[in-house]
Amino acid sequence: MSLGPVSRLTGMETERVSASTTIEAAPEAVFGVLADPAAHAAIDGTGWVRQSLDGDRITAAGQVFRMAMYHPNHPDKDYEIANLVEVFDEPRAIGWKPGTESAQTGELSFGGWTWRYDLEADGPSRTTVTLTYDWSAVPPHVREYLQFPPFDPAHLDNSLQHLSDLVA
Repeated sequence: MSLGPVSRLTGMETERVSASTTIEAAPEAVFGVLADPAAHAAIDGTGWVRQSLDGDRITAAGQVFRMAMYHPNHPDKDYEIANLVEVFDEPRAIGWKPGTESAQTGELSFGGWTWRYDLEADGPSRTTVTLTYDWSAVPPHVREYLQFPPFDPAHLDNSLQHLSDLVA
């Protein structure tokens, strides 16, 4: 069960933005939704994430999951990303860095930004969730053509509300 729209932007630092909310569900339930890439399009508030391309749940750090994406300013409009899971601490934290995969070599390359969800139990059936977008590792040549963050920071609040609705 969701608490409703109680998320709040908790901070924007020079190279990181985060938001938090409390969801009326155990951390295991919230984590289960986050570990399912098929749910990511419904969580995303921008409309950029379209669908999971692999269909596999996230089960460990080091795993790669691929997503179909759309952005009107992307050169191809429709494109794919390959996310490398960097954090998998069930049911406390999950995070990944988006990248691209070479069609010729299969080699992954990353732009330097990450997504991370931290979950903290607040009683037996409440979870405080903090979503963080970090672009501190973005190299200068990428910063020349992309502005960070590439979305309104309120997007994090929207995503947390969508997550809350899904868990409900």
